[in-house]
Amino acid sequence: MDDASIVKLIRERNEQAIAEMQRKYNKLCYYVAGNILSQHEDIEECVNSAYYEIWNNIPPDDLNDFRSYLCRIVRNIALNRLKYNSAEKRNPQFTVSIDEISGIIPSDDGKSISEDVLADAISRFLRSQDEKHRNMFIRRYWFGDSLSQIAEYFGMKEKTVATYLFRTRKKLKAFLQKEGYDYE
Repeated sequence: MDDASIVKLIRERNEQAIAEMQRKYNKLCYYVAGNILSQHEDIEECVNSAYYEIWNNIPPDDLNDFRSYLCRIVRNIALNRLKYNSAEKRNPQFTVSIDEISGIIPSDDGKSISEDVLADAISRFLRSQDEKHRNMFIRRYWFGDSLSQIAEYFGMKEKTVATYLFRTRKKLKAFLQKEGYDYE
């Protein structure tokens, strides 16, 4: 079943929509949540919560990409669960990728930077990159893949992947500065 049909079923409040979402996206949702959380029970709860949230908050009319919308919800729920589970202790696998990118994202400093505008700028930057660099960046900073997973996926050495990611982060920071984001 295609995404438009699933969304239509949700809008009609047909419970078959949940079954169709699970059939089509369960593996992807478990993958996204599993790269953030380590406990199977937490992952399962996170994915089920995402389905529940989509059911209760019908996707917007202008939804272009249901898959990305669902992944974003799963990812946000998983990150919130990670914060809850590890208040003081941190999950080193995922926090490493967050720490890597934290120096690139400009701080708010009371200037109320719009997250949507910043996300749009990052998306524009990523679209300007070649497919390999863009996909490495997304696998690392969106899906939370480790360097070894990315290296295996692309058939490269970890050091090469780390270098590519470093250069892409450097380009992104320069791009954001050119866009008017201040780091001082």
